[in-house]
Amino acid sequence: MTGTAAISPGQKLNIGFIALIVAVATIGGFMFGYDSGVINGTQKGLEAAFSLGKFGLGINVGAILVGSSIGAFLAGRMADAIGRRNVMMLSAVLFLISALVAGAAGSSLIFICARILGGLGVGAASVISPVYISEVTPAAIRGRLSSVQQVMIITGLTGAFVANYAVARYAGGSTADFWLGFTAWRWMFWLQAVPAAIYLTALFFIPESPRFLVAKGREAEAHTVLTKLFGSNEADRKVAEIRASLAGDHHKPKMSDLIDKTTGKIRPILWTGIGLAVFQQLVGINVVFYYGATLWEAVGFSENDALMINILSGVLSIAACVFTIATVDKIGRKPLLLIGSAGMTVTLGTVAWAFSTAVTGADGAVALPGSNGLIALIAANLYTVFFNMSWGPIMWVMLGEMFPNQIRGSGLAVSGFAQWIANAVVSVSFPTLAKTPGLAVTYVGYATFAAISFFFVQKMVRETRGRELEAMEG
Repeated sequence: MTGTAAISPGQKLNIGFIALIVAVATIGGFMFGYDSGVINGTQKGLEAAFSLGKFGLGINVGAILVGSSIGAFLAGRMADAIGRRNVMMLSAVLFLISALVAGAAGSSLIFICARILGGLGVGAASVISPVYISEVTPAAIRGRLSSVQQVMIITGLTGAFVANYAVARYAGGSTADFWLGFTAWRWMFWLQAVPAAIYLTALFFIPESPRFLVAKGREAEAHTVLTKLFGSNEADRKVAEIRASLAGDHHKPKMSDLIDKTTGKIRPILWTGIGLAVFQQLVGINVVFYYGATLWEAVGFSENDALMINILSGVLSIAACVFTIATVDKIGRKPLLLIGSAGMTVTLGTVAWAFSTAVTGADGAVALPGSNGLIALIAANLYTVFFNMSWGPIMWVMLGEMFPNQIRGSGLAVSGFAQWIANAVVSVSFPTLAKTPGLAVTYVGYATFAAISFFFVQKMVRETRGRELEAMEG
């Protein structure tokens, strides 16, 4: 089975049930986005509340990434042990606890601990939601349904930006007092508890992944789920295919499966997964997500305008993801990645040039002369469009579908861990890099990685459009 698959005329898809599953699973993406983006408008409050310098701010902002890297690594293995849905439930609980504690934190240490807990949830949701969706959807439309995850991530980011903007505007600033006498930035975190509670509740209404159930020898339960998804005839075929796709000795999935038994080397497919995960971060996207407001204030925009720019970026990103949903199962994953790499290289280079022209006035304020501020703004937003029509959703789509059934959990664990480590390196280093050697040189670095990613995709990535999960090789 190496060709593309289509929805056969006799296949009875339960579209309503599939839509419900995707909708619930992608709330994890929303939480991923919200938890990642909420920090964007709270940095002045954190600096004031905890007397933070630039390095301390970087640690507080980057704390979530410590938890995320651990969560991503553990989630892949836990998903093979206790199931995809149970891991998503655990992440929902962590989101809820993190939101409440981060908002109430009385010290930097408590805040960091709360964000690490939230990071565990983010890391788990980031790798499990896409693989769960890929395991319960038909191959012919798997790409577009899996791409909904990125839409929800951006929706979560945008939701955090909108909430931050509204709270700050109503309170008179992120450090001003708001409801019940608590400062506005604390409420920015507490508002996250609402979608976290919704996510936890909704997860009780969706089934476990049938591929996990077959791997655990629970074929009758898997057949029931597949029958509800695709009809009885298709369920019979899928159970047999899933069973056959597992290792010949039918042992439980384990980390050592990532080593090719013939060559004794790491499977090439894992290197591809790690490369996709790492390059998605080395192009600097989370500088926009985590430091957007601070970045635009650094080149002359007001706090209010900077928060509005974040919202604009979020809306454009959602539009780009919608484009991907409409095209990913038609033109494929690899072409979109190549287009994205080329587009990001050009736009990041333009942003770097614009920042190189920044001047400091007599009052110490930094500004971009002439129309360069507008050029930087347009180029930065085009950059987010290119990212979110390509590497944003496609990396998650491919990690969820490219690994054979036997190594999917382990492959996700390692790739997800690599993704969050790269995320941490980029995010924590940015405040220091922005100061020395400066924004222009920093963005040249991101543009360089975007250019390298183009050649990586050309050489290492194989198209997965329309292929059944049981046909994946590596």
